[in-house]
Amino acid sequence: MTDDSVSSASGGGRNRFVYVTAALAALNGLLFGFDTGVISGAFLYIKDTFTMSPLAQGIVVSGALAGAAFGAALGGHLADRWGRRRLILVSAVVFFVGSLVMAIAPTVEVLVVGRLIDGVAIGFASIVGPLYLSEIAPPKIRGSLVSLNQLAVTVGILSSYFVNYAFADAGQWRWMLGTGMVPALILGAGMVFMPESPRWLVEHGREGQARDVLSRTRTDDQIRAELDEIQETIEQEDGSIRDLLEPWMRPALVVGVGLAVLQQVTGINTVIYYAPTILESTGFESSASILATVGIGVVNVVMTIVAVLLIDRTGRRPLLSVGLVGMTLTLFGLGAAFYLPGLSGLVGWIATGSLMLYVAFFAIGLGPVFWLLISEVYPLKVRGTAMGVVTVFNWFANLAVSLTFPIMVGAITKAGTFWVYAILSAVALAFTYVFVPETKGRSLEAIESDLRDSMLGRQDADAPSDVAWGDDD
Repeated sequence: MTDDSVSSASGGGRNRFVYVTAALAALNGLLFGFDTGVISGAFLYIKDTFTMSPLAQGIVVSGALAGAAFGAALGGHLADRWGRRRLILVSAVVFFVGSLVMAIAPTVEVLVVGRLIDGVAIGFASIVGPLYLSEIAPPKIRGSLVSLNQLAVTVGILSSYFVNYAFADAGQWRWMLGTGMVPALILGAGMVFMPESPRWLVEHGREGQARDVLSRTRTDDQIRAELDEIQETIEQEDGSIRDLLEPWMRPALVVGVGLAVLQQVTGINTVIYYAPTILESTGFESSASILATVGIGVVNVVMTIVAVLLIDRTGRRPLLSVGLVGMTLTLFGLGAAFYLPGLSGLVGWIATGSLMLYVAFFAIGLGPVFWLLISEVYPLKVRGTAMGVVTVFNWFANLAVSLTFPIMVGAITKAGTFWVYAILSAVALAFTYVFVPETKGRSLEAIESDLRDSMLGRQDADAPSDVAWGDDD
């Protein structure tokens, strides 16, 4: 066997390991998406089982969001303390327990407890999935691999729509909610055999184990270079959350929190949670609205696949910009469908088309790019904690939008509500242009070094940064 063939075989083995690990870790995202979407169909039948006040109904639907905010706040710290792999195992157990409690709930109170438990697991998953993938992936394909997590989220949402449809005739909402136990078992069993993040291992003085993990995805030269970079960044950091408030960290914090809030206030979860209700209000029958929702889910998955294929070729900023322009235009179109007179016979089709296009543009830009960027732009020692802080903002914005959507519809009509989301999408586009850096092809350590140098005024004029912080170049 020639040297080239040995190298090729070794490279093929490394690639297989990377993709198997990424696919398994991305099951976090599938559970995240499934448990987020499944309530939309199950709730139609939960109301037939339990007598609930409007407040109780709102708590059942939004309970998982409150749990997710708590899980995100706690998960970042636990990811830094316990390790990424161990937190994924914990999240799988919590997912399983939450799904089981919901499936057997004898009362509304127990159902709410199950939703809260499930939400905690969603909060864990929303942090640790992208974090683990970003730290184990080689830089050249990090964008694609981390975006697999967002793809898994969309597959999970679509799967929940199919599960809802499968059990809809018999109204078996317990089976809908309990189905989440299956992927939780697969995730937990698979992660037993997966490695820990090499960056976390180095940080905790286990460089030998980190070298072993890197040897499965990098060449010897790449291993030496990456370990040196990781060690250098560790020596520069004090590991305190106060770093997030230091002047040199401020641009990364602005990017993370800004995108976290803008991802939600542009209205995506009104589609996830209320799509059947929106479409039913345009004249569709219940079965037709469910089928149209499945179509929206398919578009979400397909366009996320497109984003995964493009994100390491075109970069983060171009995808964000194209996606936000499309979201702005389609939201204005959706508002017009509800506003213009004489469209009663067409409004359902116009609304469905606008929703599908809106989801398509979200799925190619703001959906995956947000989760990728927050896994890239923070220093190693506080990366998990920083992602936790940012994700808490994301979940609270999600909760605010979900709770205010019916109120806004009542106050300013559906047309006015979607036009507000359109204006906020335009704001997100301006925010991207001014604040969001391009991180394509850069190692995590190089991104951090560029952030330090650009903010402390120590940039080497002969070696300009590839990551532009706080400008539009």
